[in-house]
Amino acid sequence: MEFVRPPFRGENKGHYTAGVISKGMLYVSGQLSINPDTREVAKGDIKDHTRLALNNVDRVLKEAGVTRNDVVFCRVYTPDVKYWGPINEVYAEFFGEHKPGRVVVSTTELHFGCLVEIEAIAEMPEK
Repeated sequence: MEFVRPPFRGENKGHYTAGVISKGMLYVSGQLSINPDTREVAKGDIKDHTRLALNNVDRVLKEAGVTRNDVVFCRVYTPDVKYWGPINEVYAEFFGEHKPGRVVVSTTELHFGCLVEIEAIAEMPEK
């Protein structure tokens, strides 16, 4: 098992690692719509929140040496199903032609007042 720790500058007090590599797979912990350097929640609408959460996922992917095209599955959490359309739009822009498996989960309120949290699973390239 290998731990992936992107150089996020903000202090995260959560008891977890941003990414874990195990048996050829990268597991990206839930990335909120919060800037991991400043710890500021996204300002703006649900699209802004989605972009920030996806950019946080991307930073973990890059630190592990994988790309968006290596992602096989994502879980997207949001406090209201009404956000599905705009989330889907930004998600499609992020992944382009690549369509990993996905579930969108309508939850209660997310931590810090964020509107999106995204976790991902990706295949590691063979060495």
